[in-house]
Amino acid sequence: MANLRVLVKRRKAVRNIRKITKTMELIATSRFQRALKRAQEAEAYTRKIAELAADLSKNAGDVSHPLLVTRPVKKSVLLVITANRGLCGGYNGSILREAMGATRKYATDRVPFDLEVAGRRGIAFFRFQGITRTKEYTNFEDKPTFADVDAIASHYIDLFTAGQIDEVKVAYMKFVNSARQQPVVETLLPLSSVAVESRKSAPTPTAPEAAAAPKVDYEFLPDASEILEELVPAALKVRLFKCFLDAAVSEQIARRVAMKAATENAGDLIKEITRIYNRTRQANITKEISELIAGSEALK
Repeated sequence: MANLRVLVKRRKAVRNIRKITKTMELIATSRFQRALKRAQEAEAYTRKIAELAADLSKNAGDVSHPLLVTRPVKKSVLLVITANRGLCGGYNGSILREAMGATRKYATDRVPFDLEVAGRRGIAFFRFQGITRTKEYTNFEDKPTFADVDAIASHYIDLFTAGQIDEVKVAYMKFVNSARQQPVVETLLPLSSVAVESRKSAPTPTAPEAAAAPKVDYEFLPDASEILEELVPAALKVRLFKCFLDAAVSEQIARRVAMKAATENAGDLIKEITRIYNRTRQANITKEISELIAGSEALK
């Protein structure tokens, strides 16, 4: 009977765990819907404003903007966006593998870089690896605000325009669709590279559409320099904000999938424990009946 008590306690514990994982799955699903809506709303706007900034700079004649200038990389910044919590499958691990690949490339090319990490999981990982972090951010959850991202982007703008850095890269989980998320390391600055990536990710037009698309000539009013001065930093900030939105929705997808799998595994384990419990109980009953029959036969 001792074995039966152990099985009952174990089954009860697994049922409690299944309740927790099921609840976490429902919470992740709810947060995913909200994060997905924000990411989808920002997708087209982010791509278009990057393309517009690049097109305007090409048509502005001799006028350019410092954030669009590509120069030899003597100093770089790598921003790694991870989650504050675990229980989301391989989400954090995939991002950190890409980030470590970028750090190894920096070491191979002998390019000094500053490492900035958003998310407690990434901070703990790089602390364990003994890699120094220049800045750490733990205030980003499933609802990143533009105000928080604006402060980070403004800091990058100041460093880039002052010539203290020549490149900014960001490692995060890019949201492609609900079934596919991809860990990437993308170049955030100079902004001209972002426009190229945006065009690559945009839907490819058909041959008649491409032939019929007219070349756009821009007329600047009041002048090109003032327009680029406002548009280019805004494009950078929106682009960085989109990275955080993608990371938020990808995290909730990964957590929902992980908790769903955990709930299903707990259900299978409960069935297995119940099967073992029934077999053990039946064996004990059969044993007791055999002992009673043997005792009664001995008394005859």
